[in-house]
Amino acid sequence: METRMTCQPPKPLGDVNTHFWLVQDMARAAGVDLVEEVREGRLTTREWAEMVQTCRGCAWERDGGCSRWMELQTFEAPVEVPARCANEASFAAFRLPAD
Repeated sequence: METRMTCQPPKPLGDVNTHFWLVQDMARAAGVDLVEEVREGRLTTREWAEMVQTCRGCAWERDGGCSRWMELQTFEAPVEVPARCANEASFAAFRLPAD
Protein backbone atom coordinates (compact mmCIF):
# COMPACT_ATOMS: atom_id res chain seq x y z
CA MET A 1 0.00 0.00 0.00
CA GLU A 2 1.37 3.35 -1.02
CA THR A 3 1.24 6.19 1.49
CA ARG A 4 1.00 9.71 0.19
CA MET A 5 2.23 12.60 2.20
CA THR A 6 0.28 15.76 2.00
CA CYS A 7 1.76 19.13 2.67
CA GLN A 8 -0.40 21.41 4.73
CA PRO A 9 0.43 25.04 5.32
CA PRO A 10 1.41 25.88 8.89
CA LYS A 11 -1.36 27.20 11.08
CA PRO A 12 -0.98 30.88 11.85
CA LEU A 13 0.09 31.87 15.33
CA GLY A 14 -2.35 33.82 17.47
CA ASP A 15 -2.06 37.51 18.32
CA VAL A 16 0.88 38.25 20.65
CA ASN A 17 -1.05 40.60 22.96
CA THR A 18 -3.99 38.22 23.27
CA HIS A 19 -1.71 35.35 24.20
CA PHE A 20 0.39 37.45 26.57
CA TRP A 21 -2.78 38.09 28.57
CA LEU A 22 -3.93 34.47 28.28
CA VAL A 23 -0.62 33.35 29.81
CA GLN A 24 -1.02 35.97 32.55
CA ASP A 25 -4.59 34.87 33.29
CA MET A 26 -3.72 31.17 33.23
CA ALA A 27 -0.84 31.82 35.63
CA ARG A 28 -3.16 33.75 37.93
CA ALA A 29 -5.72 30.92 37.85
CA ALA A 30 -2.91 28.53 38.80
CA GLY A 31 -1.79 30.78 41.65
CA VAL A 32 1.45 31.74 39.91
CA ASP A 33 2.74 35.33 39.87
CA LEU A 34 4.98 35.51 36.81
CA VAL A 35 6.35 38.94 37.73
CA GLU A 36 7.40 37.57 41.12
CA GLU A 37 8.93 34.50 39.45
CA VAL A 38 11.08 36.83 37.32
CA ARG A 39 11.93 39.02 40.29
CA GLU A 40 13.05 35.96 42.30
CA GLY A 41 15.12 34.63 39.38
CA ARG A 42 13.05 31.48 38.84
CA LEU A 43 11.87 32.64 35.41
CA THR A 44 13.76 34.63 32.80
CA THR A 45 12.06 37.11 30.53
CA ARG A 46 13.14 34.89 27.63
CA GLU A 47 11.35 31.90 29.19
CA TRP A 48 8.26 34.05 29.74
CA ALA A 49 8.35 35.12 26.08
CA GLU A 50 8.68 31.45 25.10
CA MET A 51 5.56 30.66 27.15
CA VAL A 52 3.67 33.33 25.21
CA GLN A 53 5.01 31.95 21.93
CA THR A 54 3.97 28.43 22.95
CA CYS A 55 0.50 29.74 23.79
CA ARG A 56 0.26 31.41 20.39
CA GLY A 57 0.60 28.02 18.69
CA CYS A 58 -1.58 26.05 21.10
CA ALA A 59 -4.31 24.05 19.36
CA TRP A 60 -6.54 24.17 22.46
CA GLU A 61 -6.77 27.97 22.30
CA ARG A 62 -7.07 27.89 18.53
CA ASP A 63 -10.37 26.06 19.20
CA GLY A 64 -11.30 28.58 21.92
CA GLY A 65 -10.90 26.06 24.74
CA CYS A 66 -8.58 28.12 26.90
CA SER A 67 -10.73 31.23 26.74
CA ARG A 68 -13.88 29.23 27.55
CA TRP A 69 -12.13 27.52 30.47
CA MET A 70 -10.85 30.88 31.72
CA GLU A 71 -14.38 32.33 31.73
CA LEU A 72 -15.37 29.68 34.29
CA GLN A 73 -12.61 30.57 36.77
CA THR A 74 -13.32 32.67 39.85
CA PHE A 75 -9.65 33.30 40.72
CA GLU A 76 -10.54 32.87 44.39
CA ALA A 77 -8.21 29.89 44.88
CA PRO A 78 -5.50 28.37 42.69
CA VAL A 79 -6.62 25.59 40.36
CA GLU A 80 -4.78 22.98 38.32
CA VAL A 81 -4.23 24.05 34.74
CA PRO A 82 -5.82 21.61 32.28
CA ALA A 83 -3.43 19.22 30.55
CA ARG A 84 -4.59 20.58 27.18
CA CYS A 85 -2.77 23.85 27.98
CA ALA A 86 0.56 23.87 26.16
CA ASN A 87 2.14 25.60 29.20
CA GLU A 88 0.58 23.34 31.83
CA ALA A 89 3.91 21.82 32.90
CA SER A 90 5.45 25.25 33.39
CA PHE A 91 2.62 26.43 35.61
CA ALA A 92 2.74 23.18 37.59
CA ALA A 93 6.49 23.56 38.12
CA PHE A 94 6.07 27.05 39.56
CA ARG A 95 3.50 25.75 42.01
CA LEU A 96 5.94 23.20 43.46
CA PRO A 97 7.33 24.21 46.85
CA ALA A 98 10.71 25.90 46.64
CA ASP A 99 13.58 24.02 48.28
